[in-house]
Amino acid sequence: MEDEKVFVKRFFQPGVAQPDKLEMIASHFHEKLVPRHEHFLLEGKTSQEYMLLESGFMRAYSLDTTGNEVTTAFYGAGQPVFDVASFFLRTPSKESIQALTPCKGWVISFDDLNGLFHSIPEFREAGRGILVKGYASLKLRMQSMITETAETRYANLLQTNPEILMQAPLKYIASYLGITDTSLSRIRREFSKHHKN
Repeated sequence: MEDEKVFVKRFFQPGVAQPDKLEMIASHFHEKLVPRHEHFLLEGKTSQEYMLLESGFMRAYSLDTTGNEVTTAFYGAGQPVFDVASFFLRTPSKESIQALTPCKGWVISFDDLNGLFHSIPEFREAGRGILVKGYASLKLRMQSMITETAETRYANLLQTNPEILMQAPLKYIASYLGITDTSLSRIRREFSKHHKN
């Protein structure tokens, strides 16, 4: 029978070479299915699980001061899914995480993750790398919201994350880019026209 946790092992294999350590890491992860439109995490709840998304597509969102949903992140296959502040600081989350398609992932609890951090140095290093990459990505996104036009942000999204444009409804993409649905439709039309010529 094929190893059902091969996805987890492959995810950490670049940083953890020893098969016995990979087995130990994988043994702490458990399969989790999240149906389309269901939530992996709800605002106000403390993030209890760290997920490696094997298949499907998710988004994170917060409510603004008038109660509108603002998409803050998208997650595709092969990415970790969790609210980093809520998970590590053990505080209520300020965002919700929702499945946009049927999702399959592998989850580990806070206590089990911490245990692995302390017992397997290579796992700790791999985790540190994931956090650094996530922080850098967040910083670049924050800077782009200040220094780039909506058109440039859309072009960059199209180039770096085309899956988002195929999987997410336009209203979620618009809020992620910090623009209205109408503005996004205009940008898409102009972009399409420009690239046809």
